[in-house]
Amino acid sequence: MGLIKRISEEINCIFERDPAARNIIEIILCYPGFHAILFHRLNHFLWRNNFKLLARFLSHIARFLTGIEIHPGAKIGKRFFIDHGMGVVIGETAEIGDDVTIYHGVTLGGTSWKKGKRHPTIGNNVVIGAGAKILGPIKIGNNCLIGAGSVVVKDVPDNSTVVGIPGRVVYRGGEKVVIDEKLPDPEAQVLQCLMEQLRDIEKKLMELTKEHIEFTSCSFDNIKHTDKNHQ
Repeated sequence: MGLIKRISEEINCIFERDPAARNIIEIILCYPGFHAILFHRLNHFLWRNNFKLLARFLSHIARFLTGIEIHPGAKIGKRFFIDHGMGVVIGETAEIGDDVTIYHGVTLGGTSWKKGKRHPTIGNNVVIGAGAKILGPIKIGNNCLIGAGSVVVKDVPDNSTVVGIPGRVVYRGGEKVVIDEKLPDPEAQVLQCLMEQLRDIEKKLMELTKEHIEFTSCSFDNIKHTDKNHQ
């Protein structure tokens, strides 16, 4: 009964979070995220009971069938929903809480080759946007939103919204967060450099335009003067 209840929860959470889901048969047949999590429940059971090679092999099969790579050692809570899912990678020591939603291209990866905890811990009720990368043994708090394409390498407190590369908290508890400008921001630095180059190009263009107008005016005056002399 426990297994049936768990599968029922996985199906119901898809209905709640994906308006495109029309019926149970469609979810069972056409949702790779649903297939991936079912595979993972089995693989994680095998992993914990020391059937590690079999667990890894079945996870490899699941990756081939779904395009979603979940290491059997990863700990995943209830009602986990992977929407679309292609390109999702979840590492061995990753831990994911309840009611988490992630989109395609998300990576919960490591930054070290050392054994031990090297992947993120995700809290409850977290949404991770498409293409986001959460790297290292960091903690993402409860009720957080990670923006699409963000790269997060530091802990994130509860009730926060994170965007950018590197990821930075822009909202916390519904209130806007003032970003500390002393922190290095590669995106801002690149944009600043581009703006300076554009200003230099604009200044040079104006100088060349002015020189061209002066040259044209001078040449026109010389032609008029020459015509008068001929007359």
